[in-house]
Amino acid sequence: MARTHKTWAVRTARDRTEAPARARLLDAAETVFARLGLGGATVADITAEAGVSRAGFYVYFASKEEIFRVLAARVRDAFLAAQEVPGVDADDTCAVAEASVGAVIAAHARHRPLLALLEQQARTDPDVRRLWDEIRERPVHRHARYIRRLTDRGAAAPVVEPLAVAHAVGGMCVEAARRVAARPDLYDTVVQDVTTMYLHLLGAGPDSPRGQRDGVEPTSQS
Repeated sequence: MARTHKTWAVRTARDRTEAPARARLLDAAETVFARLGLGGATVADITAEAGVSRAGFYVYFASKEEIFRVLAARVRDAFLAAQEVPGVDADDTCAVAEASVGAVIAAHARHRPLLALLEQQARTDPDVRRLWDEIRERPVHRHARYIRRLTDRGAAAPVVEPLAVAHAVGGMCVEAARRVAARPDLYDTVVQDVTTMYLHLLGAGPDSPRGQRDGVEPTSQS
């Protein structure tokens, strides 16, 4: 039986959020926006890239501006998820550092064109500005809270205040992602370099007093 507008209207929010077509549209929109910008892109460009009908687009999004804002929220969530590092021993500070640094660098490299567009659009769109502020600030403050927890249990001795460490590491990841975007083969090297600097700032690396006390082996250098 043909699907009617009424049928779509009674679908749950969960169904709409998780639909494969919605994910394809979001991926396509990111590609199109990176190529054409927000002003140059059209709904037709996005649906052609996704292989979804125009009517299918409007099942999930009201406009290209709405899908742009949803993309911004997805990027924010990607950076928060990069800090989760599932499967890594939470008590192994060095392993957590390497895994999270690698995930954040990869996320920045993947979304770099969209991030530039978001920063530009945030200057004139209050809704995008709020999302842009969240993208910049929420992961940093979350990271600072993690450093404070490490410090409280004696697993780290940061060289400066935790929020300053978190901002510094975030900046290093952005620069590393720029290099990786241009030269993907440098990924392993830059992750190791940023991780080594991060652990030094954290006061938890092999050369720190804590690392020497606990007998942590030095990180191999390339």
